[in-house]
Amino acid sequence: MKFLKKLLKFLVVFFGLIIIVLYITDTDYLIKAVRTIYLKGHTTAFLEDYKEFDNQSIEGSDAPQPWINHKDYNSVTTTPKLEKANQDWGTIAYLIIKNDSIWFEKYYDGFGEDSKSNSFSMAKSYVSGLMGKAIMEGYIKNLDQPVCDFLPAFCDGKAAKMTVGDLSSMASGTNWDEAYYSPLSITTRAYFDDDLAKVMNGLKVVNEPGQGFKYASGDTQMLAMVIEKATGKKLYDYFEESFWKPLGSENSTLWQVDSEDHDLVKAYCCIASNAKDFARFGKLYKDHGKWNGKQILDSAFVAKSVRPRFPESPEYGYGWWLRQVGDKHFFMMRGHLGQYVFVEPNDNIIIVRLGHQKSPDIGTKTFTDDIGLYIEEGYNMLNTKS
Repeated sequence: MKFLKKLLKFLVVFFGLIIIVLYITDTDYLIKAVRTIYLKGHTTAFLEDYKEFDNQSIEGSDAPQPWINHKDYNSVTTTPKLEKANQDWGTIAYLIIKNDSIWFEKYYDGFGEDSKSNSFSMAKSYVSGLMGKAIMEGYIKNLDQPVCDFLPAFCDGKAAKMTVGDLSSMASGTNWDEAYYSPLSITTRAYFDDDLAKVMNGLKVVNEPGQGFKYASGDTQMLAMVIEKATGKKLYDYFEESFWKPLGSENSTLWQVDSEDHDLVKAYCCIASNAKDFARFGKLYKDHGKWNGKQILDSAFVAKSVRPRFPESPEYGYGWWLRQVGDKHFFMMRGHLGQYVFVEPNDNIIIVRLGHQKSPDIGTKTFTDDIGLYIEEGYNMLNTKS
């Protein structure tokens, strides 16, 4: 008994010292990381982790517009190769939309058509779209307006040259380190810190802005802060009024915020919704910014967004990934664990995949192998009905 008491006392003192050290070194965000992610057996964010964080609710449309089913709805099954991938990589939703109708849908692992899951970096496409909306409505002058006009922390040296367009196209030149699995990276800090603006304002612009593409979630987070300052609106409110409701979303959604006190959205990630409602944004861009005949987003901005800004980086435009598969030209929303909205406007096809993980070639190339597989096997399914 005495031994147990001594052991307990030692553990209390030991962990107390660890907590003190974390606060002294300004790494106390790791406490939340351990509580919400690591103690649950995960090494990184996971699909339903939004339940562990503060969120702001975004209401669905007052006049929901359900997708109609195609005349060939679910008339084929997944190919063996696709079904194996869905099982191996933890797909929870696979959806094919043809000519604006649901051609195929299948859900896994207890998830359904209305189930929420984290979109991760698919949110970046929405934030870039909100920038386009703010330009369209006159809150932001154009893509070349300096970030300094909105964020005073970025008015000196090279930072003064950084534009809102640089943020959307991932060309800020900051020292952001995109490292998902390191507990001490700024990416991890941003995910768990309760004062995200403080984290972002500590970034340094170390390279000339606007010179080349370097993927950095921090760029999108800064862009969100710019949009809030420009519009005078919380980003989740602006999102609701600009896109979520006008596009006829059937379900409410959640957007994670850093804390109740600071109430800043994690703009580079963390919208929790479902495959059918995520697909609406792909349709908006496919249709050049129009929805039911109304110009929701400027068509010239949409066209610019889905073309590469830098010739040497053909894989990225303004908030959208770009990929050629065979003779097909796709633009896509893309998230950390294999969340995808693929759009091929020439074929009028949208493919959505949500799931727990990507193929295992993560970090070895720009596009993991699962991307090509989900597209190619989807087209194989479509071709069986041609």
